[in-house]
Amino acid sequence: MLTRIIASLVLIPLLIVLLFGGTPLYVVESILIGIALHEFYKAFEHKDIHPIFSIGYAFAFYIAVKNIFKLPVAYTYTAVFALFIIGILFILNSKKNVIDLSVSFLGIFYIGLLMDCVSLTMDNFQKGSIYVWIIFIIAFVTDIFAYFVGSAIGKHKLIPSISPKKTVEGCLGGVIGSTVVCLIFGYFFNIDMIVMFLLGSIGSVIAQFGDLFASSIKRYVGIKDYGKLIPGHGGVLDRFDSVIMVAPFIYNTIRIFLS
Repeated sequence: MLTRIIASLVLIPLLIVLLFGGTPLYVVESILIGIALHEFYKAFEHKDIHPIFSIGYAFAFYIAVKNIFKLPVAYTYTAVFALFIIGILFILNSKKNVIDLSVSFLGIFYIGLLMDCVSLTMDNFQKGSIYVWIIFIIAFVTDIFAYFVGSAIGKHKLIPSISPKKTVEGCLGGVIGSTVVCLIFGYFFNIDMIVMFLLGSIGSVIAQFGDLFASSIKRYVGIKDYGKLIPGHGGVLDRFDSVIMVAPFIYNTIRIFLS
């Protein structure tokens, strides 16, 4: 547990970047996307699947360019289409197969597009610099409460075939913890409390879906962690699997109810 707490300090620079936003955030987000894509692709090599790493890296670089120069969403469609054409060329040259290409673009969608909602939340709303914190509050508070409640009173396994240590009690603890902290956050920053209740509760469930989805992939390919970059946490994808899923939920919910 001490290792996990110490390792969490590694995340402090990222939270500092959130205070500034702008180019520092875009660059850090792009780097994290690139690392997470690398971990994701390497995991599938254990199943003799060989994604096209260069396509993932190119998309991570594009995300930074898109955000820095405020490119419209149509450019993203164009970029994805161009990369897909390049991927088809790999297949036609018999260097890759359709499974390799499919996993390559699964990574782009799952990691690249969804994680970019962090920057979108920061930039596309008048109170974006406040709203963006909700993403990380939900993801991290859910993880913390689920861990401690599960360790203390967890008895009923949630989905042991995917994540043997997770319990129903821990899951509920994560939801309650996230909801309470979000309500406190909303109170201090004068955000609609009903919306904050929905964000905190439903967002926590989605965060745990993200964790379970990432775990299901690890179980499928036969690995414990995606990487070893963060001691006690594994790789970037191990630490941000919840953030990846929560970010688009927060972005779209705010766009519907608070913008």
